[in-house]
Amino acid sequence: MAFKVNREGDVVVVDVDGQLIVGNRQELKQRVLDEVEEGERKFLVDFSRTGYIDSSGLGVLVSLSKKIREQGGELRLASLNEDLRTLFELTKLDTLFRISDTREEGLEGF
Repeated sequence: MAFKVNREGDVVVVDVDGQLIVGNRQELKQRVLDEVEEGERKFLVDFSRTGYIDSSGLGVLVSLSKKIREQGGELRLASLNEDLRTLFELTKLDTLFRISDTREEGLEGF
């Protein structure tokens, strides 16, 4: 599992490669919080290379969204496969996050 963090314009883009699970959620959380501490406020997490997110992974996304919102920013999600999109709908988390079909859509209008 790897997280790749880079910038596209003034947006921090995090690519999640593999699964977002209990074993790696803290790494994702710390990488994003480090960026928040540096003053970043716009985040897009790209799940185009992700097949599975467990409950702890969902929890860390909710936690990060709350923290970023408190700082006046926004965390968006992009490129969820069909199973992951269903997971977000069933858990009603699709109402918490702005979810885009593609990375490009997610970056629009930030």
